[in-house]
Amino acid sequence: MKQYDVHVHPSRAPLPRSGQLAWKIAEVAADQVPVERTVAQMIGNRIIDNAAVAAASLKRRSVVSARAQALAHSYTPGATLYGFATERRVSPEWAAWANGVAVRELDFHDTFLAADYSHPGDNIPPILAVAQHCKRSGADLIRGVAAGYEIHVDLVKGICLHEHKIDHIAHLGPSAAAGIGALLNLAAETIYQAVQQALHVTTTTRQSRKGEISSWKAYAPAFAGKMAVEAVDRALRGEGAPSPAWEGEDGVIAWLLGGPDANYRVPLPEPGEPKQAILDTYTKEHSAEYQSQALIDLARRLAPAIGDLGRVREIVIHTSHHTHYVIGTGANDPQKMDPHASRETLDHSIMYIFAVALEDRAWHHEKSYARERAGRPETVALWHKIRTVEDPEWTRRYHSHDPRQKAFGARVVVTLEDGATIEDEIAVADAHPLGARPFGRSDYINKFRTLADGVVSAAEQTRFLEAVDRVEQLNAGELGSLNFAVDSDLLGQAERVGLFDWNDGRQA
Repeated sequence: MKQYDVHVHPSRAPLPRSGQLAWKIAEVAADQVPVERTVAQMIGNRIIDNAAVAAASLKRRSVVSARAQALAHSYTPGATLYGFATERRVSPEWAAWANGVAVRELDFHDTFLAADYSHPGDNIPPILAVAQHCKRSGADLIRGVAAGYEIHVDLVKGICLHEHKIDHIAHLGPSAAAGIGALLNLAAETIYQAVQQALHVTTTTRQSRKGEISSWKAYAPAFAGKMAVEAVDRALRGEGAPSPAWEGEDGVIAWLLGGPDANYRVPLPEPGEPKQAILDTYTKEHSAEYQSQALIDLARRLAPAIGDLGRVREIVIHTSHHTHYVIGTGANDPQKMDPHASRETLDHSIMYIFAVALEDRAWHHEKSYARERAGRPETVALWHKIRTVEDPEWTRRYHSHDPRQKAFGARVVVTLEDGATIEDEIAVADAHPLGARPFGRSDYINKFRTLADGVVSAAEQTRFLEAVDRVEQLNAGELGSLNFAVDSDLLGQAERVGLFDWNDGRQA
């Protein structure tokens, strides 16, 4: 890997194209280096992981709404939608939109945390949609996804967005555009323009993850994927983009990130170097924000030692700056303590999550967020006894570049009514590559079968999994098999009609 310095260049001293981050990203994406076997296998795992979460979310309102929008844009050859037979196709950008919402809705797929945070699996829906539409092979898809993950992870390692209140999809738009470029074997010039266009239109604020969190949290990555598809289409037509998008005098760094004096260091593979970044990422065993994964595991471990939770006077979670200020009491969001808050908000409240995990000694993607579950008096009482504090050591470990030191956990101190204390700590989730039970292919398959149970037939589950097993051998036009179909009554119905449902000036 080579480290590149990225900073603002005034218009009077223009930065040559060869020195721009977007051009370097384009060169990496255009470098057709072979994909290593371990990387290809992990891509298969994440295709399974995405499908698992999508199966569990098919009837949720946000997913139903996004799918209804996509179905208004039928297209040939087009791309598939989760839940529909492969013959039912929509325009690829709308498939990226609908499938992206299905993947993201439950906050239950893969993650990478460094200078910023991300869900690199969000790259798969747009890249797969374009691959299906353009009748590419499984090998092409693997190459594109490997590039998307590489660029996404490298941007997350080098550029912090959240400290400037910019949402993390600003890294996803460029990475998905780069991945599509790699998939299609596009020239660096075309990828360069698409990457900049995608960055320009996907740089949004963090309010999507603040206060009363709405369904846009699931839609935002899907929007970035959709914009990436459109950016590539535009670049293919010979159109340019705002340039240099990162380093320009009025660009992203100058006005939305660190400003004219800031310098960022972004690592990227050198020519001929394999794209391995997906191996640095990790998935979720529990349907909750990633910083809560290890704490759910710790709660299950602590519960027997505490015994009667009614004896608890206070619980203090000593953790990293990020956990404290994003999902802890440091966020100063009263909604995080409100039993009437949305599922998306509860998902970003470690106080709620830790309380429920202590009581249930388990976590469920639906039951743990149910309105009646959140409103139990004993749960609310325990929940309101929990607070977080930042611990500099956990912050240091959170930002460590040493994988053996990097941690996303906490030390928990439980004080009982009689003054006695119980303490325990955990560094990484059990499912993390360095955790107690690292996820392997069998765990991804089990996650898929568990979440797809009662939604996707057993025969269809098996067919899908067999297709993933031979993804590298799939021929051009066979990528529709990386989808699953369900009975129509399991897809849910849209509660309201929208603009695309109007016919002849009237609502359908």
